[in-house]
Amino acid sequence: MQKKIIPIIFFIFSSLFFAQIVHATDANEQIKKILLLEEAPSGIIFEIVTGESNSLEWALPETQDYIKELRTRFPKLDIAIVTHGNEQFALQKTKQEKYKKIHSLTQQLTQKDNVPLHVCGTYAGWKGVSEEAFPDYVDVAAAGPATINDYIALGYTLIKIE
Repeated sequence: MQKKIIPIIFFIFSSLFFAQIVHATDANEQIKKILLLEEAPSGIIFEIVTGESNSLEWALPETQDYIKELRTRFPKLDIAIVTHGNEQFALQKTKQEKYKKIHSLTQQLTQKDNVPLHVCGTYAGWKGVSEEAFPDYVDVAAAGPATINDYIALGYTLIKIE
């Protein structure tokens, strides 16, 4: 029995790892294509949605790196971030000590880099988390997916970070 379980567990973990690489590569490829454009796109909307509560620890720095690359090429490019999975709860006021780097980075992005960061109010409500649970530098949107669609309707290019 154990001989059968070990390969299955290995397969599951390696598949999850590979999936992370594939998604990161997709975002990397999108960024490379955008950087080759002669004119800036109307804007960029980064969608961060994962099932992990601590994934903003890697997703926000990755997104920030992409933003730096994009703004180096197109300094006035409009950029926004929407996070609407379990990761958004790391941005609660009560999590500021536990996730100091995430909160610091979010403040830098929203206040210095002019990149609004939206969380999903609907999903937060489903989990019993009120709008007031988030600090002022985080925008609580009515619904994350609808906010993404609003940006896309404005001509923004969607880049998913999963």
